Amino acid sequence: MFPRSADGRRSSAELGRAVVADALRAVDPTAADAAAREPDWRRGYLRHFRALIEVGLRSDQAAYEIAAAGLASVRDRMRTADDRSLAEALEDDGARPPETFAVQGTGTAERELTLPFHGELLRGDALKRRLDDWVGRGTIEESCAQVVREVAANPDWLDLSDQRIVVLGAGAEMGPLPAVLGWGGTVIGVDLPRPQLWARVHAVAEKSAGRLIGARADLLTELPAVAQWLLSHEGRLVLGDYVYAPGAAYARLSAAVDALTAHVGRKRPDTAIAKLATPTDVFAVPAAAVAMSTTRYHERSRRARLTKTVTGGRLLRPNYPDGADPGVADSLVRQQGPNYALAKRIQRWRATAGRRDSVVSFSVAPPTRTRSVMSNRLLAAAYAGAHLFDVEVFEPATANKLMAVLLVHQLRRPRPAGTSAWADEAHAAAHGGLWRTPYQPRTALGLAAVRGLPAALRR
Repeated sequence: MFPRSADGRRSSAELGRAVVADALRAVDPTAADAAAREPDWRRGYLRHFRALIEVGLRSDQAAYEIAAAGLASVRDRMRTADDRSLAEALEDDGARPPETFAVQGTGTAERELTLPFHGELLRGDALKRRLDDWVGRGTIEESCAQVVREVAANPDWLDLSDQRIVVLGAGAEMGPLPAVLGWGGTVIGVDLPRPQLWARVHAVAEKSAGRLIGARADLLTELPAVAQWLLSHEGRLVLGDYVYAPGAAYARLSAAVDALTAHVGRKRPDTAIAKLATPTDVFAVPAAAVAMSTTRYHERSRRARLTKTVTGGRLLRPNYPDGADPGVADSLVRQQGPNYALAKRIQRWRATAGRRDSVVSFSVAPPTRTRSVMSNRLLAAAYAGAHLFDVEVFEPATANKLMAVLLVHQLRRPRPAGTSAWADEAHAAAHGGLWRTPYQPRTALGLAAVRGLPAALRR
């Protein structure tokens, strides 16, 4: 639950404002005070989430300090309904076990890396050409292509039978469950007790070569039971966070998963962490991304120049100032709201904090036509028109397999934490072109939506 405010209400806005201020205060008290005084958090949150990245660039330690302070604030503020901390609740060993089951697949394990793309199954040279094309168009970073090439060259890495891949959010379209099962691995899946969801997941598992061990459970109400159940499994756990919930529930859910991750990590120090970052967030990006973006901006069409002029600079503003190194790619979308931003930032903070002493797979995922995104009419229309601004929107089958490949690489070739947290986040990013588009995304979103509306209505 969110903590109670002075008037007795449980406010997600008050939590978000307080957590962001606490995180900023670790490095910049002035920025923290600005966040704490923000009068309209639901409209004004964007600049404070950007500040978390800008302030984090001041030194190699700043981002780690922000992450630690942000996580501590969430830990100290979030409560259970009976007013216990989440850490206290997780030590409750009397919780009723969740409803569980197991499915052994009957298929043949995939022993060659393939990637579904527009109805084809890319492998070998076709896969390499697709990676080269994505790099050339700025859809993914070169480091992402290198990772995929290395996994393709080592197909034995795909056998994850020595790992226990936990997928919190087993039915998530962006999760690695189908890929890992297809490679013959074991997936420990957790998701809500929804028959339709589990029927779909069950069907995937039956056709695969892997083994699914599932738990039908609600992490908001059965967190201690899920924790005990996960810890009962032998083998090295890879705790993957692929959960989603609409509105304020997403912030609560991310806080619950974070408490679970910390708890399992304390009990089983060899636990690995897997997180996916949304591309519609703020990131520090390398100079090469800035250079491509600014070149495209200076070479923009006459129509684009006129649009910027007649709108007084409100539309089609440049993505970065010339020569920024690193650049700050601000792709936050106001319509996704502060609860979504906070939920995703909690996940990023956990990855940052864990990277120094754990194996962490953290990947920036591409814009993807998932059900949750396409249910938002504005985003659905904007995604349909995104190609006009050098942004590629992925189909779920392509995106989730690509992200699973990045997970495999980090498990087989773990990268130690670098000196800079922002550079670790940018490694192997598959942002769909948002980092290299010529325009600041929010200043192009409306135009993309207008151009894409007819196509969105036909879908």
